[in-house]
Amino acid sequence: MTFGTLSALAEPNRFNIIELLRDYGAMTVTEIAQKLGLRLPQSSKHLHVLAEAGLVNVKVDANRRIYSLCPTPLIEMNNWLETFIQIKEEQFDQFEELLKRVQSNENIAKNN
Repeated sequence: MTFGTLSALAEPNRFNIIELLRDYGAMTVTEIAQKLGLRLPQSSKHLHVLAEAGLVNVKVDANRRIYSLCPTPLIEMNNWLETFIQIKEEQFDQFEELLKRVQSNENIAKNN
């Protein structure tokens, strides 16, 4: 995962474009602009940034550009985020073990 991926997704319109392509599949610039209520030049600019970041693929069909989601950077980002989740799960497991030991010691103390 690169900083470019996070940077591209940080802008709300670009994030919305990614979600739109995820939900509806490949779309033209016009379709994207209409669905999100953006002007065509604005949509084209955002799509250019997303393409530069490797988040979308562009297919030229006559005079239309059709954009589709490129999953590779998103998979890389998911893998990166998973490392943080694993750390937190390990910490919760350690906390749970500590809590069980404390509760066990309290029960022993009550019974004596």
